Amino acid sequence: MINYNILVVDDEKEICNAIEIYLKREGYNVYKAYDGIEALELLGENNIHLILLDVMMPKLDGIKTCLKIREDQNIPIIILSAKSENVDKIIGLNSGADDYITKPFNHLELLARVKSQLRRYEKPLNVENINVKDKIIIKDLEIDTTKKTTTLRGEEIKLTATEYGILVLLASNPGKVFSIKEIYENVWKAPFYHSENTVTVHIRRMREKIEVNAKNPEYIKVVWGVGYKIVDSTIK
Repeated sequence: MINYNILVVDDEKEICNAIEIYLKREGYNVYKAYDGIEALELLGENNIHLILLDVMMPKLDGIKTCLKIREDQNIPIIILSAKSENVDKIIGLNSGADDYITKPFNHLELLARVKSQLRRYEKPLNVENINVKDKIIIKDLEIDTTKKTTTLRGEEIKLTATEYGILVLLASNPGKVFSIKEIYENVWKAPFYHSENTVTVHIRRMREKIEVNAKNPEYIKVVWGVGYKIVDSTIK
């Protein structure tokens, strides 16, 4: 079993300390930072497996910190914010975060989401009950599930682990429509918690990377009122 290291970043020390108590009860090692710059320093010095990241912080806020981390790392990031408006959640997810929790939060929900994100270390695809092949070819898109790579017209596409998990789920079931709830529960491995925006933002970001025209997608189709599907593919 991996001894997970979690970095908690929040300028409110009381919140950091409370989260530390919850996490340590579950056996996690906890590192704490109180601004984005300190978080980046700790991340560079330690083997961190997951980050809980506040948005409103001095020196370097959570959104800019997340964007900086995403330049070269695919570590799971959960945004923590007192802002509950949908636009703020979308901004957080668009910065590269994997999930979003609004303050004040229930500590059981926080722990459930932490465990969900950490499962990618135990099961890298984060997808169960699907027939995953070694190679999936969809027109000019190729997914190599052994190397965990995705290429489009011969050029590698950089997907986050969450985006990759959604793509493999859909591509392994060509033509099958998955609801947003089904996508979330298959990929995040957690109860749904009314996370519509979380799924749709990740799919939109993925479309921007693999579609020539994201408004008229060639690969990932929306079935209005039902969910998403991927076009028929050639699977090897």
